[in-house]
Amino acid sequence: MDFFHGQESLTTIQWVLRAIISYFFLLFAVKLMGRRSIAQLRLLDFTMALILGNILAHPLSDEQLGMKGSLITTGVLVFLYSIGVLVSLKVNLFKKWIEPSPFPLIKNGEIMYKGLGKARITVDHLLSEARKEKIEEVHKIALALWEPDGTISFFLSPQLQPVTPEDIQLITKPFSIPRIIIKERKIDLDELQKSAKDTTWLNNKLELMNMDVHDILLATLDTNDDFKIYLYN
Repeated sequence: MDFFHGQESLTTIQWVLRAIISYFFLLFAVKLMGRRSIAQLRLLDFTMALILGNILAHPLSDEQLGMKGSLITTGVLVFLYSIGVLVSLKVNLFKKWIEPSPFPLIKNGEIMYKGLGKARITVDHLLSEARKEKIEEVHKIALALWEPDGTISFFLSPQLQPVTPEDIQLITKPFSIPRIIIKERKIDLDELQKSAKDTTWLNNKLELMNMDVHDILLATLDTNDDFKIYLYN
């Protein structure tokens, strides 16, 4: 455990051991913080990401620094982060400071210049984000909101929105996600069982289609028993 403490110099193995411990400790810390910290880099999350990366980087680049201080500091910060998330869920004032309400950048086809200043973005950036959403003209936008995570939500004017089955009173089938029965030549027995099928049914199905499991890249089955197969090229 000499590599854990500050040394005049470290061997290659000791550097590797430091990297391994830091890697798994950081994975554990992020797991405690929850998926929210990965999917939504908001003010609190972004601050934590910068701090944790900086703290763990020092003992990985300086052999004279021990790892104990970095690990303890990281643990305390993860604890404080968890408390901060809990407080933001309970205290509205703190929540509004951490995750402020969205505000408009475009309203009824008009750019809200004060909103751009508040978001600290340019008109060019706004237009670029609109083009990513396949919107080429500002006047087509009924509302564009600057979200707390730094993204922009666009809503087209009602007359430009696509017609939906509800608009024409069309009865549609219930939504369902096909289950992956076979993936990369391997049968998923759990998904097969959840679909109320067994291997006998699957083998008979493949035999009728003159297919073999080893030729299949992906096979899905939906609630209507629609069995689709994607073969290796």
